[in-house]
Amino acid sequence: VRIRPITTQDNLPTRFQRQVLTTSAPNQVVVQADKKQVFSYDYVFGPESTQQDVYDKAIVKLVDNFLEGYNVTILAYGQTSSGKTHTMGTADSHSIPPESKGIIPRAMQTLFSSMNSAHYKSRKFSLKVSFIEIYNEDLIDLLGESFGDSRPQVTIREDTKGNIIWNGLQEMRVNSVDEVMGFLARGSANRQVGATDMNAQSSRSHAIFSVTMIQQKYVGTSATQAPARPGTPSKMLEPKFGLRPQSSMNNLRQSRRFDEGELVTVTSKFHFVDLAGSERLKRSAAVGDRAKEGISINSGLLALGNVISALGDPNKAKHTTHIPYRDSKLTRLLQDSLGGNAQTLMIACASPAEYNLNETVNTLKYANRARNIKNIATVNQEEAGWHDIEHLQNMVLKLRSEIKSLKS
Repeated sequence: VRIRPITTQDNLPTRFQRQVLTTSAPNQVVVQADKKQVFSYDYVFGPESTQQDVYDKAIVKLVDNFLEGYNVTILAYGQTSSGKTHTMGTADSHSIPPESKGIIPRAMQTLFSSMNSAHYKSRKFSLKVSFIEIYNEDLIDLLGESFGDSRPQVTIREDTKGNIIWNGLQEMRVNSVDEVMGFLARGSANRQVGATDMNAQSSRSHAIFSVTMIQQKYVGTSATQAPARPGTPSKMLEPKFGLRPQSSMNNLRQSRRFDEGELVTVTSKFHFVDLAGSERLKRSAAVGDRAKEGISINSGLLALGNVISALGDPNKAKHTTHIPYRDSKLTRLLQDSLGGNAQTLMIACASPAEYNLNETVNTLKYANRARNIKNIATVNQEEAGWHDIEHLQNMVLKLRSEIKSLKS
């Protein structure tokens, strides 16, 4: 949970400016209202917390897990104008000072530094990014080339293993932090933003910025002793799925004993989810299209809340077998991240002002419930060349000759 400070821009009625949230050790939030309520979390960041504090304590280890091949998701959740976009760093630009940078630019800096370090020099990496928004229940590719009002159609599919696949989404290959941030800025400029009485720069859509990493590494008894391969660690490898590995790789494999470790391909995804804030039409004074946007935002968040309840409420978990992922596109996109194959962190952003008491308590309750959700995260890896017939035929011939020599 992250509690934002009250600022002069909040435009709060004088009699509701009292702060009703306080933090207490260890990692507890106390609501000082008509009745005192205490909530416990894995991390609590008070109004005085910095972007660096949040990143160092809660995020940096997730970047390490991503490098090891786990899917990772970070969700920013909370009412409108509670600091989600600021915390995530989705609207990053050169005008933002370094100390105010959010999670995305900091994570990308750590990621590329680690990839180019000596620890990962025996691996080859390929990175792609995509940026999607859910606006009025429509999926829009923020990086897709559009002609006039037409945008590429994005659809949600599920493969035979139950993994969620986003069809029609444009993925951009990247080789540096600057390239990633360039695509983030380009997508953010296309994102739906509007002014309401509660926020002059209110996000009117849910946005998901995704980084897909494909790496090739050796695993097995002698994997750590794999000979150095051509090229520098910083050079990206374009994976060739369904094709025979490069000749240098074939030579290397043939020069190694079969049981000394295998070359595997590891694919992992990092989703940065910046949700639009829940809002009351009475408070945001939204009319016309703004009101329709608010209704759509709230319906998506309601579906998300229902999924969190079904997964995280101990009482419901005993009796509920159906998880309502299909109730909205937001929950369908996040199906892997909620109760699936991912390490997921929810950052609940809250306002300490008495004026926002009801929304804040609801946010704290949902975040408290989300702690009970159990994800089973596994590394997504497979042996290189597994889908290549010629490669497999050569391996069969090699194994036959080994068996023959062993018998003799």
